[in-house]
Amino acid sequence: MTKKFHVLAAGAAIIFTSYSNNANAFAKLHSIQDTTKAPVEKLAPNNSYSPAFAGQTRIAGTKTKTALDVKVLAEGLKRPWGITILPDGRLLITEKTGTMKIITTAGKVSEPITGLPEVNSGGQGGLLGLTTDPAFSKNRIVYWVFSEKTSTGNLTAVAKGTLSADEKRMENVSVIYRADPAHPSMGHYGGRILVDKTGNLLVTTGERSSLETRPQAQYLTSANGKVLRITKDGKPAPGNPVWSAGAKPEIYSYGHRNVQNLAFHPVTGDIWTAEFGPMGGDELNLVKPGKNYGWPTITYGLEYSGAKVGDGIQQKEGMEQPVYYWNPSISPSGMSFYSGNMIPEWKNNLFIGALSGKHILRLVIKDNKVIGEERLLADQNQRFRSTMQGKDGALYAITDEGRLYRIAKK
Repeated sequence: MTKKFHVLAAGAAIIFTSYSNNANAFAKLHSIQDTTKAPVEKLAPNNSYSPAFAGQTRIAGTKTKTALDVKVLAEGLKRPWGITILPDGRLLITEKTGTMKIITTAGKVSEPITGLPEVNSGGQGGLLGLTTDPAFSKNRIVYWVFSEKTSTGNLTAVAKGTLSADEKRMENVSVIYRADPAHPSMGHYGGRILVDKTGNLLVTTGERSSLETRPQAQYLTSANGKVLRITKDGKPAPGNPVWSAGAKPEIYSYGHRNVQNLAFHPVTGDIWTAEFGPMGGDELNLVKPGKNYGWPTITYGLEYSGAKVGDGIQQKEGMEQPVYYWNPSISPSGMSFYSGNMIPEWKNNLFIGALSGKHILRLVIKDNKVIGEERLLADQNQRFRSTMQGKDGALYAITDEGRLYRIAKK
């Protein structure tokens, strides 16, 4: 079944129309309250913690004025997780279960690409984020992150391979990096990857989701709970922060809980991440080399039991404050900045897939501050896993339920 949703107006009402293969059509009118002044979050926070500065949370809502055309290009994907755009505009995606597929902008899905290393897809693990080499048109190299089972537990691993000319398999595959130590936990792998402007790889990891491993986010001897910067061969990248003796030289920043997204600002080139808090306290961070982002010492969230995390503090000298945070949690996953011309009002806005929030989050950012927030496709009841701008200027999004969306100007 193919589906098409026409966004006819912003602010007052939106009409969604769905067409099935047998030409049955139906329309449903949604009355939408104007939230251009009030915050979009209406639920009570999980705690009474106060922000460190004005505008750090629950900023005023905003509305897209452009009429949008929203289509479901594909359904039935197996827990799609990562998405990247090929030079010809097609989409290369990972599925959590351990496969890659290519999808055209018309929604045609390829057979699974073979030759990938085995993944441990239990829990939050599997085949995760991916990106292509800047010279992909010539070398056809792809880099990806996956959860790997070892003799001592599970870990976040990085691999690379060459997509065959017939696009049916990965060749010359090698695992170039393993984020140790391993642990039996099957959670908090992080898993996003990008190539930075110097041609090196940025990789995000999580602190592995257990009370035992949580402190590793603060340990410079552990690769968990970090943003890492490595070469395309998996070695520590030149120009990384200078750490004390015994520290892992591939660490770029630390004190992260579980970073499942990563994006470069299209104008400044700055590195932005968002990460899962515990109960409340999801964070948007502007990542700088050598900085400590605080987990688990400071957080705007609580334990899932409702207890305080550690000493229950939100600020500490030497630890970075998030640019923005969400309380209650939205579970921010893959994100991307919009730099296209199709929808000018979206220029340089950040789009984040929200899992528990079940929407696509649009953030308007000015001078490294969030000044507006919008929730798109909240009526779809989908766990949005990742977003990416296409070559055509449209925004593409994948969901845990197996959908690929295309969002464009009507």
